Amino acid sequence: MAVRLRTLAERYGLELVGDGDVEIDGVCTLANGRAGGISFLANPHYRRHLSQTAASAVIVAEADASDLSTPGLVAQDPYVAYARVAAEFVPAPDAQGSIHARAVIDEGASLGAGVSVAAGAVVAAGARLGDGVSVGANAVIGRDVSIGAQTQLGPNVTLEEGVVIGARCRLHPGVVVGSRGFGLAMDAGRWIEVPQLGTVRVGDDVEIGANTTIDRGAVEDTVIGDDVKIDNLVQIAHNVRIGDHSALAAKVGIAGSSTIGSYCMLGGAVGVAGHLEITDKVMITGMTLVTRSIREPGTYSSGWPVATSGEWRKQVARLRRLGKLEDRVKQLESGA
Repeated sequence: MAVRLRTLAERYGLELVGDGDVEIDGVCTLANGRAGGISFLANPHYRRHLSQTAASAVIVAEADASDLSTPGLVAQDPYVAYARVAAEFVPAPDAQGSIHARAVIDEGASLGAGVSVAAGAVVAAGARLGDGVSVGANAVIGRDVSIGAQTQLGPNVTLEEGVVIGARCRLHPGVVVGSRGFGLAMDAGRWIEVPQLGTVRVGDDVEIGANTTIDRGAVEDTVIGDDVKIDNLVQIAHNVRIGDHSALAAKVGIAGSSTIGSYCMLGGAVGVAGHLEITDKVMITGMTLVTRSIREPGTYSSGWPVATSGEWRKQVARLRRLGKLEDRVKQLESGA
């Protein structure tokens, strides 16, 4: 359904520039704009498209408002404003609820009002699904799982026994929460399994990306705080704790019993060793390996920036010679 630009400005407290009667029916990019679409400018790299875009409207910062060639909305943070406006065009979930004939729901499960369960899904005894929960095809909800109101589970999501998921969460296809933590002990040359007797507790408003896995705790629980955003293909081991409002990009791996603070951001493929503590408001750039606790807020990196193969080999060769250079400096300083 189309909405007038003036209505969007009023609804989200944005300054209107130009014709407020322009009708917006969706979103688009600046470079590939279209009539009826609204775009945004947050990255200066794309400013060159602002004067020629075919979008019907653009969300910009105040500094870029004078360069608009279309009607627009002025925001303190154009990307945040775009996120809110774009939500206008997300199809609303089925509020009525429906249980597919091929879903398997144990009579000991409890389903709130308006719950939807798709074909092939399994809901075990003791599971409690809050109002408006949506369960995708072939999802498995284990015994005594608790799911808060309005949470959405995609196809093939698995929640193992006793897992707790908060309200308004979204779990994308293939997510596994509560599988056995990787606990092993060596005994006389053979591995024996250490029982994993905790569970996983996920807060409210959490998003978990496709094929991400979160292991249950060994003794205490693995805990994911409120408003945490987790990308695809992330591995979170047993007894990890992640504070509120943190975000983890794809392929992050966190080893057992590490704690991540609130408002932390971990870039793609970051690795965190076990039994570490990372304080609040830490940003870790992609491919960084964290092998010690981080006690001070800030930005941390360890990845090696890309270079040509020839330059990379030279850099490695220099590093390998550093030991010899250090020895020579020590000799010179000692007067030997």
